Amino acid sequence: MPIPVETWYYDVPVVTRLYATGAALVALGVQTGFTSPYQLFFDHKLVFYHHQFWRPITTFLYFGPLGLDFVFHMFFLVRYSRMLEEGSFYGRTMDYAWMLFLSAISLLCLSLFVTMPFLGSPLAFTLVYIWSRRNPSIPLNFLGLFVFTAPYLPWVLLGFTLLLNSHFPREDLMGIIVGHIYYFFEDVWPKEQASRGRRYLQTPSFLMRRRGGVDIAAEIPEEPLSDQAGVQASEEGMDGHGHGHGNEGRYAGGGGDEQATPTVTTTSASSSSSSTSTGASSALEDGTRLEARSRRVVSTQEQT
Repeated sequence: MPIPVETWYYDVPVVTRLYATGAALVALGVQTGFTSPYQLFFDHKLVFYHHQFWRPITTFLYFGPLGLDFVFHMFFLVRYSRMLEEGSFYGRTMDYAWMLFLSAISLLCLSLFVTMPFLGSPLAFTLVYIWSRRNPSIPLNFLGLFVFTAPYLPWVLLGFTLLLNSHFPREDLMGIIVGHIYYFFEDVWPKEQASRGRRYLQTPSFLMRRRGGVDIAAEIPEEPLSDQAGVQASEEGMDGHGHGHGNEGRYAGGGGDEQATPTVTTTSASSSSSSTSTGASSALEDGTRLEARSRRVVSTQEQT
């Protein structure tokens, strides 16, 4: 049974949904003549000297006019952005938004040295690179020609673009460079002894979420959900799109049933705790009875 468009739309995580919606609205505005690509591309002189401050944003939202190429770019963007947001960034919306912000700032800085008027495609390549490095064992099939693992995906796409366009895709290479910088400082460098666990790209403290009046850090380690999160997920009723790190299995043929384990663990832990406290109270009552009985025996002997 086909999924309604509205259901699919709201099933997409919030950051990916907002990004895709903005790109679709910009393409529609160009198609209807409301605006033009010349008003959307990034030029630092127009930004700083002519105060056209929308350009650093619209440069990431324009993927070309409506057509087959636009549909391909949107599918490409939504697919890998969604897998990242539902996978290694599950439950960390602010972390994901901060990663996109850092990547965008890096690409804007690189565009000062390399002519790149529109930066949507490089940003999509950044997302592809980060996803591929965080899922190294997932096998992929390229057009039914050959099978490779996920870390080779950016380079396969880079080579394919080179064959189609007959010129080197430097914009895509910039996206790979930015993605590697983020991956290194977030996933590799903190594990080195010299780093002492420092994360230079960590989400700032003022972006931490607040829940019940208590500050909760935006970053969460790359581990399975805790028992409490598992119980919450079970009570809310998982519908197939919120399975934490197992979510990539939806796209790679894997499962997503890890959430049942934390619930069972929590129940058994509470049962064990209850039985332990019951046993301790029973032992205490038995000791009290023995002490009272011995006192009565001693008093009876003294009276005799």
